[in-house]
Amino acid sequence: MERPEIDWDDTDAFTAGTTGPQGRRVFFLQARRAGQVVSLKLEKQQVAGLAEFLHGLMGDLPPIDEPAVEVAETSARFEDPEEADWVIGSLGVTYQQSTDRLVLIAEELLRDEDLVPAQARFPMRRELVAAFIVRARELVAAGRPPCPWCGAPLDPAVDGWCPCVN
Repeated sequence: MERPEIDWDDTDAFTAGTTGPQGRRVFFLQARRAGQVVSLKLEKQQVAGLAEFLHGLMGDLPPIDEPAVEVAETSARFEDPEEADWVIGSLGVTYQQSTDRLVLIAEELLRDEDLVPAQARFPMRRELVAAFIVRARELVAAGRPPCPWCGAPLDPAVDGWCPCVN
């Protein structure tokens, strides 16, 4: 099934969210533009890595207005998607100086190398990026606590038991 290309001129809202219970959460990036909502599935590590990478980029740019970040945080609500538009394989970020936008480029994960993966291009104001970083860090931190010995996530279904204690 062919996926549509997404190449927006601007993004109204951008956030991360999850569905499912702790230990089995499914992570999404969700972008909104003029009533269109795009939900892309990805891994928890991709969310964490993207947030940290964007945080580093934001440190190299001029400071932003904190009230604008708060507005972006409240407008970027996550809507539980019935299904992902597609699964993210790779992420890239660039900065457009002429528009003062960070542009997230997501490429679809495909197992068949003969197919052309879909791409999404989301230009975002720095306020949206700052709000995303806060939200993404909260989501990642809300995961299962780590094992004190090996650092692997503890399974809540077995009272926090870890195989490494055998």
